[in-house]
Amino acid sequence: MVPFIDVMLVLLIIFMVTAPLITPSVINLPSVDKANKSPDKPIEIVIKSDDEVQLKKDAATGSGGASIPFTQIGAAALAAQAGDNQRPVVISADKKVKYETVVKAMNSLKQAGIERVGLSVQTTGGSGK
Repeated sequence: MVPFIDVMLVLLIIFMVTAPLITPSVINLPSVDKANKSPDKPIEIVIKSDDEVQLKKDAATGSGGASIPFTQIGAAALAAQAGDNQRPVVISADKKVKYETVVKAMNSLKQAGIERVGLSVQTTGGSGK
């Protein structure tokens, strides 16, 4: 058993010394131009602290959206997608809104067949508060 351990230690040292000397292979990948696909414009669902729900079809403009009943979130978002199943839906909820309300909204969207659902958050400036 002892000679076997000695052989293994010698092999281990050999591999440890030679491993850094082996150069990794470099692969030259083909390059292509930028895709002509326009960036995704998410549909934004805003849930305010008084449980008022708004749907904004163009979240980038920040313009006011149409108020919708909470029970119609899935159907309204699906209609706003207009057949584009890959268009993301983002939920922006006030921090005073119950977690359960946000989960119910996400569940309604998933049941309506919307695949890409995300949550919008506000980043802090690193203050940790």
